Amino acid sequence: MQESKSRHCEGNRREAVVYADRSLVKNMTTKKKVQPKPKIQQYATPALEKGLDVLELLARQPEGLTKSQIARELQRTVSEIFRMLVCLQSRGYIAQARDERFVLTLKLFKLVQEHPPTELLVAKALPVMHRLAHSTLQSCHLGVVEGGQVVFLAQVNAPTNLGFYVKLGSTADLMEAASGYVLLAHQSPEQRVRMVQAWSAETGNKPPKDLELHLASIRKGCYEKRASYLVKGVVNVSFPVFDDRGAAIAALTVPFIQYTGSQVGVADVISALRVAAAEITETIGGARG
Repeated sequence: MQESKSRHCEGNRREAVVYADRSLVKNMTTKKKVQPKPKIQQYATPALEKGLDVLELLARQPEGLTKSQIARELQRTVSEIFRMLVCLQSRGYIAQARDERFVLTLKLFKLVQEHPPTELLVAKALPVMHRLAHSTLQSCHLGVVEGGQVVFLAQVNAPTNLGFYVKLGSTADLMEAASGYVLLAHQSPEQRVRMVQAWSAETGNKPPKDLELHLASIRKGCYEKRASYLVKGVVNVSFPVFDDRGAAIAALTVPFIQYTGSQVGVADVISALRVAAAEITETIGGARG
């Protein structure tokens, strides 16, 4: 093995000498050229780029665009765009309205929620929610938007023998739940349109005619109070939790029940809930909308 290695090394030295001699002769007549550094290879992914172009374009168009409008905006042929639209629609990233316009769904928003920041939101919210439940003797829950529904990510029971609770992971209709209206009210106009469109596409229903007036009223007071659409005697009070852009990322809600003999009224719950929602917003680095 050593003899073989020695011969291999000798062969390398002979090759090095020959290479050095050749370089010496070449350098006698010309200066040695500096070889340019190889450029980092960039792999072209035209199909992916087309799909991303479509998503980015629709993100700037809350009213949506038709197939031909998308092709014109992106300077592509309709046949090129058609395949992208079929793929994105089948994967749930876009939806086609009745007027043949394509709009973004909330799937991208859902993907963001599945990112670790959602876990951070729940982790930061739970201690505040426990204090809220003990101070008001009421249960509370934290909800976020998913499609046309509100999904409850966190739940804290009331420290009493009786109470009204929601099941962790359960959902409520966006247009029925107090938390849904709070989340809608505290969005940008463009995002609010997308959320309503997603709800309509999922339920097949039209939004209430007085929706904008109602949402404006919620923004003015910064909370929603409405009777439960599921249980008589329960009044849902909901406040927004804001992200760093001032948009509602979640809704903190108390399904209020007036217990016989209890000194805690709905006004007390509203005050405590306002403070709790603001505290969660602060702990996650959010900004008041």
